[in-house]
Amino acid sequence: MNIFNRRRFLKTSSLAFSALGLNMVAPTMFQKRMEAAAMANNKKLIFIFLQGGNDGINTILPRGDAMYNTTTRPTLFIPEGEALDSGNGFAQLHPALSPIGEVYNHSSINGLNGAGNMALLHRIGYDGQSRSHFDSQHFWQNGIPGDADTEEGFMYRRINAAYDLNHPDNAFVAAGLSSNQLVALKGKNMIPNFSRTADFTFPAGKRFLGEAPTALDVDGRALMGLYGGAPDDPTKPYRQLVHGAGQGVGRTMDVIQDALDQGAYTPSNDAEYPDSSLGRKLTEAAMLMKRTPVRVIGLRKGGFDTHQRQGQIAGSHANLLGDVAQGIQALYRDLQDQWDDLLVVTLTEFGRTSKENGSNGTDHAESSVMFVAGGGVKGGVYNCDDRTWEDNAMFSARDRYLARKTDFRGVFGEIFQRHFGDSREQLDQWMPGYSIAEMDNPKDFVPLGFL
Repeated sequence: MNIFNRRRFLKTSSLAFSALGLNMVAPTMFQKRMEAAAMANNKKLIFIFLQGGNDGINTILPRGDAMYNTTTRPTLFIPEGEALDSGNGFAQLHPALSPIGEVYNHSSINGLNGAGNMALLHRIGYDGQSRSHFDSQHFWQNGIPGDADTEEGFMYRRINAAYDLNHPDNAFVAAGLSSNQLVALKGKNMIPNFSRTADFTFPAGKRFLGEAPTALDVDGRALMGLYGGAPDDPTKPYRQLVHGAGQGVGRTMDVIQDALDQGAYTPSNDAEYPDSSLGRKLTEAAMLMKRTPVRVIGLRKGGFDTHQRQGQIAGSHANLLGDVAQGIQALYRDLQDQWDDLLVVTLTEFGRTSKENGSNGTDHAESSVMFVAGGGVKGGVYNCDDRTWEDNAMFSARDRYLARKTDFRGVFGEIFQRHFGDSREQLDQWMPGYSIAEMDNPKDFVPLGFL
């Protein structure tokens, strides 16, 4: 008889279910959804949400805009000789971004040696831009600007359609490395979420997981003994569904335990992740990409709400940009064997005011910058050159903000179609209202061609 009963399991494994984002008392969490065909390729994605609203003008400097000067940005303005050359004769990069040089640089872009696999997308936002952190972060992650109620994430919809997330074999196709669940990965079916990989395991390790029932051992042992075989009583309401969730938890923990059992992780190709929370999470993301079947990993980096003492070449914003840049450089080196199938993407809820405020910082505004790196990326700066940047663009929205040129959903439309191979019709499933938004503002959805 298997004395490791369900009551004891539910009491001792609350951490695991919490990490999976499961509500054990809500049967609707287990409702099976109609699914699309599974992904037929090995394409992967790591996305990083830069929380707080990144100052795009201080990230990719519009040197060719006469309004970028010491009058509008007295303490933030970066002299031309101190910034990095983008190669297009108009934009420059903040000097703290120098670590991404080996990913961005290319003889055809700026005459320097490098992979040419990084696109810097300026003026990304959405119609009806909210300047509320909570709302705008929510809109970017649920893919429905203006809808603050829908908790289901746009990335979750895509994953849930491609995989049967209730099947144990798909228990770890996506994960969030965050102390709080990312809305982008949130939905009815479970996607694991944890701050540290080690937190998702139990001290007993494999002894807690046990073994599934077999012909020789009809009860099995521990967790998999309870959920590794058929449900005890499939006639009872929700028993079969809860049983499937238990299998998923067991399989997820098994995959992670196997990854950790391979020993301490050593990055490849002299990759050096930053000594920061972001660096630790990216190190774990790379480890999971190599040792597990995960395809999508999401995480966040806070601190971009730079209202005060933002800094110029050095300072708080420079430190944030340097952290992200070193992290992307490390991923490029460390995941070289997967680089052709990988995209690394940054998101942020809004940009900052074009004019510096009285506290040597910037306030909430409209459009900002996205980074997209990967083997299939056509490197360069987009939406920030003498062709796309009109006169007085820095104050083109309400005479205070940098107006968008591209909707973030259009950017992900390119990613879903050209990286993952999705159809145009599926974009309305992943991001409801996509076609209507495109009809309302067609210029916002013109493909940038970065893939």
